[in-house]
Amino acid sequence: MYAVQYIAIAVVLILMVYVLGRYGRGEFEWGDFLFWEAILIGLLVVSIFPVQIANEIRKLLGLGRGLDALFVIGIGLSYILVFRIYLTVDKTEREITELTRKIAIELEEINRRLEEMEKKH
Repeated sequence: MYAVQYIAIAVVLILMVYVLGRYGRGEFEWGDFLFWEAILIGLLVVSIFPVQIANEIRKLLGLGRGLDALFVIGIGLSYILVFRIYLTVDKTEREITELTRKIAIELEEINRRLEEMEKKH
Protein backbone atom coordinates (compact mmCIF):
# COMPACT_ATOMS: atom_id res chain seq x y z
CA MET A 1 0.00 0.00 0.00
CA TYR A 2 1.08 3.54 -0.72
CA ALA A 3 1.31 6.29 1.88
CA VAL A 4 -1.55 8.17 0.21
CA GLN A 5 -3.78 5.13 0.76
CA TYR A 6 -3.06 5.18 4.49
CA ILE A 7 -3.83 8.89 4.59
CA ALA A 8 -7.07 8.41 2.63
CA ILE A 9 -8.15 5.54 4.89
CA ALA A 10 -7.44 7.60 8.01
CA VAL A 11 -9.35 10.62 6.66
CA VAL A 12 -12.34 8.51 5.63
CA LEU A 13 -12.47 6.76 9.02
CA ILE A 14 -12.31 10.13 10.81
CA LEU A 15 -15.14 11.43 8.60
CA MET A 16 -17.21 8.31 9.32
CA VAL A 17 -16.83 8.86 13.07
CA TYR A 18 -17.66 12.56 12.59
CA VAL A 19 -20.86 11.75 10.66
CA LEU A 20 -21.82 9.17 13.29
CA GLY A 21 -21.28 11.77 16.02
CA ARG A 22 -23.44 14.33 14.24
CA TYR A 23 -26.16 11.72 13.80
CA GLY A 24 -25.89 10.84 17.49
CA ARG A 25 -26.36 14.52 18.45
CA GLY A 26 -29.44 14.69 16.23
CA GLU A 27 -27.87 17.01 13.65
CA PHE A 28 -28.42 14.48 10.83
CA GLU A 29 -31.58 12.66 9.90
CA TRP A 30 -31.50 8.92 9.26
CA GLY A 31 -31.51 9.34 5.47
CA ASP A 32 -28.66 11.85 5.55
CA PHE A 33 -26.68 9.59 7.85
CA LEU A 34 -27.11 6.61 5.54
CA PHE A 35 -26.27 8.69 2.46
CA TRP A 36 -22.99 10.02 3.88
CA GLU A 37 -21.97 6.72 5.41
CA ALA A 38 -22.58 4.96 2.07
CA ILE A 39 -20.45 7.57 0.27
CA LEU A 40 -17.71 7.21 2.87
CA ILE A 41 -17.80 3.40 2.75
CA GLY A 42 -17.44 3.66 -1.03
CA LEU A 43 -14.45 5.97 -0.61
CA LEU A 44 -12.96 3.59 1.94
CA VAL A 45 -13.24 0.65 -0.46
CA VAL A 46 -11.70 2.73 -3.28
CA SER A 47 -8.90 3.78 -0.91
CA ILE A 48 -8.10 0.18 -0.06
CA PHE A 49 -8.37 -1.26 -3.61
CA PRO A 50 -7.81 1.71 -5.95
CA VAL A 51 -6.15 -0.13 -8.84
CA GLN A 52 -8.53 -3.07 -8.92
CA ILE A 53 -11.63 -0.87 -8.74
CA ALA A 54 -10.27 1.58 -11.30
CA ASN A 55 -9.58 -1.26 -13.73
CA GLU A 56 -13.04 -2.79 -13.25
CA ILE A 57 -14.73 0.60 -13.80
CA ARG A 58 -12.45 1.20 -16.81
CA LYS A 59 -13.53 -2.08 -18.36
CA LEU A 60 -17.18 -1.40 -17.59
CA LEU A 61 -17.12 2.10 -19.09
CA GLY A 62 -14.77 1.22 -21.93
CA LEU A 63 -12.17 3.84 -21.03
CA GLY A 64 -8.46 3.66 -21.71
CA ARG A 65 -7.05 4.08 -18.21
CA GLY A 66 -8.30 3.26 -14.73
CA LEU A 67 -7.64 6.74 -13.42
CA ASP A 68 -9.90 8.16 -16.14
CA ALA A 69 -12.67 5.91 -14.86
CA LEU A 70 -12.25 7.16 -11.30
CA PHE A 71 -12.40 10.77 -12.53
CA VAL A 72 -15.57 10.06 -14.51
CA ILE A 73 -17.21 8.48 -11.46
CA GLY A 74 -15.99 11.33 -9.24
CA ILE A 75 -17.39 13.98 -11.57
CA GLY A 76 -20.70 12.09 -11.78
CA LEU A 77 -20.97 11.88 -7.98
CA SER A 78 -20.09 15.58 -7.73
CA TYR A 79 -22.95 16.46 -10.06
CA ILE A 80 -25.32 14.35 -7.97
CA LEU A 81 -24.21 16.13 -4.78
CA VAL A 82 -24.54 19.57 -6.38
CA PHE A 83 -28.04 18.69 -7.58
CA ARG A 84 -28.98 17.47 -4.10
CA ILE A 85 -27.71 20.73 -2.61
CA TYR A 86 -29.68 22.69 -5.21
CA LEU A 87 -32.88 20.84 -4.29
CA THR A 88 -32.30 21.47 -0.58
CA VAL A 89 -31.65 25.19 -1.11
CA ASP A 90 -34.69 25.50 -3.36
CA LYS A 91 -36.91 23.80 -0.76
CA THR A 92 -35.52 26.05 1.97
CA GLU A 93 -36.17 29.18 -0.11
CA ARG A 94 -39.77 28.09 -0.69
CA GLU A 95 -40.27 27.45 3.03
CA ILE A 96 -38.80 30.86 3.91
CA THR A 97 -41.09 32.56 1.38
CA GLU A 98 -44.14 30.77 2.77
CA LEU A 99 -43.22 31.61 6.37
CA THR A 100 -42.61 35.25 5.44
CA ARG A 101 -46.05 35.44 3.85
CA LYS A 102 -47.71 33.90 6.89
CA ILE A 103 -45.91 36.26 9.26
CA ALA A 104 -46.83 39.27 7.13
CA ILE A 105 -50.49 38.24 7.08
CA GLU A 106 -50.54 37.65 10.85
CA LEU A 107 -48.75 40.94 11.50
CA GLU A 108 -51.27 42.79 9.38
CA GLU A 109 -54.10 41.13 11.31
CA ILE A 110 -52.52 42.11 14.63
CA ASN A 111 -52.09 45.72 13.45
CA ARG A 112 -55.73 45.82 12.29
CA ARG A 113 -56.95 44.52 15.67
CA LEU A 114 -54.79 47.06 17.52
CA GLU A 115 -56.23 49.89 15.44
CA GLU A 116 -59.76 48.65 16.19
CA MET A 117 -58.97 48.54 19.91
CA GLU A 118 -57.53 52.05 19.84
CA LYS A 119 -60.65 53.37 18.11
CA LYS A 120 -62.89 51.82 20.77
CA HIS A 121 -61.02 53.55 23.59
